[in-house]
Amino acid sequence: MRGQQAPQQPTRVRTPRENENEVLGVIEQMLGASRVRVRCMDGKLRMGRIPGKLKRKIWVREDDVVIVTPWEVQSDEKCDVIWRYTKGQVDWLNRKGYLEFMR
Repeated sequence: MRGQQAPQQPTRVRTPRENENEVLGVIEQMLGASRVRVRCMDGKLRMGRIPGKLKRKIWVREDDVVIVTPWEVQSDEKCDVIWRYTKGQVDWLNRKGYLEFMR
């Protein structure tokens, strides 16, 4: 299959660190100006900001699974996107039960 690679099994997957107040989320809508609407695993819908260092390295699209950190002020409404998972990593998270909130 030329041009297509078989999905690789991830050897290490970054999981949310609870002591650093990180939660999993799914991007529901792109709002523009580095802003996205994120459905978080704690059941809240937040407006997420994509920082410049992440925006330049990877592309974030709708339905991507991400790690977010809620802001200290307005923590129920706003957050920062700090990590995006690849397809192989999402499959691993699904098998391990991290993505139960999406069902």
